[in-house]
Amino acid sequence: MAPPQAPIKVGVLGATGTVGQRFIELLATHPYFEIHALGASARSAGKKYVDATKWKLVSQIPESVKGMIVQECKPEPFAECGVVFSGLDHDVAGDIEVAFRAAGLNVFSNAKNYRRDPLVPLMVPLVNPDHISVVRHQQQELKLSKGYIVCNANCSTTAIVVPLKALEVAFGPLKTVMVTTLQAISGAGYPGVSSLDILGNVVPYIGGEEEKIEWETKKILGGVNPDNSFDLHASAPLKISANCNRVPVIDGHLACVSVEFSGKKPSVAEIEKAFTDFVTEPQTLGTPSAPKRAIVLHDAPDRPQPRLDCDLEKGACVSVGRVRECGVLDAKFVCLLDNVRLGAATSSVINAEVAAEKGYL
Repeated sequence: MAPPQAPIKVGVLGATGTVGQRFIELLATHPYFEIHALGASARSAGKKYVDATKWKLVSQIPESVKGMIVQECKPEPFAECGVVFSGLDHDVAGDIEVAFRAAGLNVFSNAKNYRRDPLVPLMVPLVNPDHISVVRHQQQELKLSKGYIVCNANCSTTAIVVPLKALEVAFGPLKTVMVTTLQAISGAGYPGVSSLDILGNVVPYIGGEEEKIEWETKKILGGVNPDNSFDLHASAPLKISANCNRVPVIDGHLACVSVEFSGKKPSVAEIEKAFTDFVTEPQTLGTPSAPKRAIVLHDAPDRPQPRLDCDLEKGACVSVGRVRECGVLDAKFVCLLDNVRLGAATSSVINAEVAAEKGYL
């Protein structure tokens, strides 16, 4: 796609946090988004960004933002922004994001607060970018001439819905999904999980995570009804069971997935072909952050692995391997994503790129 004639000014809320830093890294060299304003807590407001943040990425702080003054998360400093990306923690995101929407700003949120809202699209850009149309219904119902909220999914949900979507495109609706996740500590934010809890250990509980996978997947894979409500996969009921574990890995959520098809059971070769052939709308639109390969299929019996595969496609794809028959359901496989890129910031950025391409900015 061709970049717009003038850069689209964007803002980042929660700019000093883990996800906010990823937003800045992605946006600093973006071909048509230009960082205009950075927002964080009151204790960071008024400081230069370089002084307000504890930068935790391998890359250096972009020169373009080092001297930017951090603002409080209020709409006024962001008034010129065509997009506001929210990396806020859920405990503060709710009221702030609503205030920004009420001020006529387009909010692309990584927080969980409005994922269940029947007026808010829950978009994984490699799965359901067509759900962006719901924002017009959102505006109509709330009597807004402009401004809306779009949410991206929980990082662990994102890991599994991309390959699940590929299977549904090829073989029709799924009937049952069983998933066990092995989730990186960066998913807990900074400072995250105590070293005494995670080093040499596995924690078989992540609060609310299993429920998110079991509910969000249905909204993402479900369609949009004529009245712009979500059918939550109701046209072909989907049963999902999730077990989530925190493991001592820095980045990369791994998931072991078993599936049962509603129709004829495909062969392993057919399933592998469905993964390699899967093409998404951001790819066909040519959005700048879309991966060349939405799913990278691995042949090696011990792949994918977080250390080796998280950086494939600049962290914007899902890796899949170990595709084989399942003794209980129909088939099983292992999948991996970079939880702080495609699982968080990159998804929001691609969602906004899709919105720009489709005339929603």
